[in-house]
Amino acid sequence: MLPPEINSLRMFIGAGSAPMLEAAAAWDGLASELASAASSFASVTSELTSQAWQGPAAAAMMAAASPYAGFLSAAATQAQNASAQAQAVAAVFESSLAATVHPAIVASNRSDLVSLVVSNLFGQNAPAIAAAEAEYEQMWAQDVAAMVDYHAGASAAATQLAASGPLDFIEQNIFAPLEALPGINFGGIGNAHLLTLGIGNSQSWNLGSGNLGLLNLGSGNIGNVNLGSGNFGHWDLGSGNIGSFNFGSANIGSYNLGFGNNGGYNLGFGNNGSNNFGFGNLGSGNFGFGNTGTGNIGIGLTGDHQIGFGGLNSGIGNIGFGNSGTGNIGFFNSGNGNIGIGNSGQFNWGLGNSGALTAGLLNSGSSDTGIFNSGDYATGAFNAGNYNTGFFNSGSTNTGFFNSGDLNTGAGNLFTGSGASSGFGNLGTGSSGFGNAGDFASGIGNTGDYVSGFFNAGINAAVTGPPSAFAAGVNALRSLLGL
Repeated sequence: MLPPEINSLRMFIGAGSAPMLEAAAAWDGLASELASAASSFASVTSELTSQAWQGPAAAAMMAAASPYAGFLSAAATQAQNASAQAQAVAAVFESSLAATVHPAIVASNRSDLVSLVVSNLFGQNAPAIAAAEAEYEQMWAQDVAAMVDYHAGASAAATQLAASGPLDFIEQNIFAPLEALPGINFGGIGNAHLLTLGIGNSQSWNLGSGNLGLLNLGSGNIGNVNLGSGNFGHWDLGSGNIGSFNFGSANIGSYNLGFGNNGGYNLGFGNNGSNNFGFGNLGSGNFGFGNTGTGNIGIGLTGDHQIGFGGLNSGIGNIGFGNSGTGNIGFFNSGNGNIGIGNSGQFNWGLGNSGALTAGLLNSGSSDTGIFNSGDYATGAFNAGNYNTGFFNSGSTNTGFFNSGDLNTGAGNLFTGSGASSGFGNLGTGSSGFGNAGDFASGIGNTGDYVSGFFNAGINAAVTGPPSAFAAGVNALRSLLGL
C-alpha cells in the first residue's frame, strides 16, 4: 500500500465526487425519459388496437411492438440502477475522503521529523522523533483502512451492474426479439443469425465471415466487438490477439498497446511481462529496451530497479540488440531461442510472435505457420481456432475458409461436420481436408496426428530444445519439431 503522502494527495486533489454525482443525475434523467417513453408507447399502441384498428393486421402490429415497449421499460430500469450505483460510489468516496488524513497534516509531520533529525546532535530529540514516526504510522494505517473501505464499497456497487452488462443487455433486449423473426442477412451463406454481412458467422451483427461472437468487424474472431481478424477475446483492435482490450496484434494478455506482448498493460512490442514501456523487456515495470528484471529504466539491464545502460542485450547467448532471455538472434526478443524481431514466446521465427514454436508474423498461438493466428497448430492466417488449415476459421480442425464450426472441409460452415472426418480420402478420425492418414489433422497429405498444413509427418516426440532447421508450409515447422 502506498504511503499517506501519496494516498492522501490523490484523494484530495482529484475531482472528488462531483463527476459521479453528475453521472448519477444524468442516468436518473435518462431513466425518467425512458420510463415516460415506454408508458406512452404502450398506451398509444394499446388504444390504437382496442379502438380504431382491429383485425389480424392490428394484432400483428401489437405483437411486433410489445417487445420494444418491454425494451424501453428494461432500459429505464437499467438506467435507474446505474444512477443508484453511481450515487452509492459517490457516497463511498465521501466517506473515505472524510476518513483520509489531510495532506497538510502528513506534510507537517514529515517537516517536523526533518527538523527533529537535523537538530538531534546529541540524541536529545530521540523521544520526539519516535513519537513523530508513531504518529506517521497511524496516518499510514488510517489511509490504508480508508482505501480498503473505498475499494470494497466501489466494488460492491460495480458488482450490482456486472450481472447485466452492456453486451448481455443488448443481446437480451434487442438481438433476441429480432432473432425470433425470420432470418435477415445482407449477403453470404451459412449465417446462423441475422443482420450479418459475410459467410459462416454463428452470431448476429457481424461484418465479416467465420466469426463466433457478436458485433465483430473482421473475420475469424472468437469473441465480441473485435475490430480485426483472428482474435480470441473481446474488444480487441487489431488481429491475432489472445485476450481483451488490446490495441495492436499478436498480444497474449489484456490492455496491451503494441504487438507481440506476453502479459498485460504493456506499451511497446516484444515484452514478456506486465506494465512495461518499451521493447523486448523480460519482467515487469521496465522502461526501455531489452531489460531483464523489474522496475528498470534503461537498456540491457539485468536486475531490479536499475537505471542506466547495461549492454546491447541482457540475458544469455543473445545476438543482436535489445534482446532479453536466452539464445535469441535479432532485435527486441524477450523469450528464448527466437530468431527475428519482437518475439516474446519461445523458439519463434519471424516478427512479433508471442506464442511458441511459430513461424510467421504476429501469431499469438503456438506451433503456427502463417500470420495473425491466435489458435494453436494453425497453418494460414487469422485463425482463432486450433488445428486449422486455411484462413479466418474460428472453429477447430477445419480445412478451408470462414468456418465457425468444427471438423469442416470447405467454407462458411457453422456446425460440426458429419462423420468421423470431413473431406476426401482421410484415413484417420477427427480430420478434415484431403488424404490425411493421421488423426485430428487438417490440410492435405499429413501422416501425423494433431497437425495442420501440407504433407507433414508429425513424429509426436517431445521437444527438448530448439530445432536445427525449419520449413514453413510444406513439411512445416511442427513436423520438424515432432508435434
